[in-house]
Amino acid sequence: MAITQSTNWSARGASGGGVLIIADQDAVRNAEDAVAAAQGRLLARVGWDDALDRFEQQGAVGIVLAEAAGVDDAVLAHVLPVLDGIARRDTTRIVATIEPRQIDLVAGALTGAGVDLLCGPTLADRVVALCLAASGHGERAYDVVRESEATRLRRLHEEVARIAETLARLTRDDPAPHADPGFARSVEEPTLSYRTQSIDAPPVEIAARDIRKAIRARRLRDQHFGAGLFEDPAWDMLLDLFAAELERAQVSVSSLCIAAAVAPTTALRWIARMTEAGLFERRPDPFDRRRAFMGLSRRASMGMRHYFAALRAAGMALG
Repeated sequence: MAITQSTNWSARGASGGGVLIIADQDAVRNAEDAVAAAQGRLLARVGWDDALDRFEQQGAVGIVLAEAAGVDDAVLAHVLPVLDGIARRDTTRIVATIEPRQIDLVAGALTGAGVDLLCGPTLADRVVALCLAASGHGERAYDVVRESEATRLRRLHEEVARIAETLARLTRDDPAPHADPGFARSVEEPTLSYRTQSIDAPPVEIAARDIRKAIRARRLRDQHFGAGLFEDPAWDMLLDLFAAELERAQVSVSSLCIAAAVAPTTALRWIARMTEAGLFERRPDPFDRRRAFMGLSRRASMGMRHYFAALRAAGMALG
């Protein structure tokens, strides 16, 4: 991965922060190497047991690189909510490295914007995340992101925006004939922009088992053509959450990552972008504050229902 310097982080003012590393001794080297490769300004390094005391003493922090992999769950449950509060209050960006088993715990604790979760990352993954976090603070990021990686991230944003707009069109409401437009838009059921059946037609019954069949059919392609050729994490996750909604089931963040059928870090980024776009909703577990479930927003749910109703009305296969 070629690294060329652009604007040095150390040139930022004191209020601009820098990078604070939270890592136990065996993980410090990985974090330091990433900050150095990204040419970031290292403020300090602190162990997890001393993190809370450091938060009380620390001034402005631009980015926190938290090496959470291998850290005891009880320690994370104690520290991460405080870190999340600091990020919300001070717009600190958080890059956290985790293991697959920690997805639900960490995703449930770090719920604010500006969080990038890296599951089993390489040095390159850490460097890319640090540069993206730096650019999120309005700084010009280093030219450290490979063109292919930058292109992929740009396409992720564009694809989420496209999906959001498509679902918005599917659920866009039209005023009823001879009705006051303002009143109609407030009470009328959303109708289909690209309609294949009469507005007065009875709603089409959609069964969770049919959605599950469509999901299995998508996975069957991978068995015959190999994984990676048909990656479509946004649609795979929409299907999984829609099926769960019809089943009245709850979906954890880790389960949704599996449904995405891509690398965990990629899935977590898609979940974050889909949530920011208003398509997914994070729902706290009422019995365990350390966990959170994912669900479709009302807009996404209505869009999925209208989409599958249109397929049924047109005699097309679900997929």
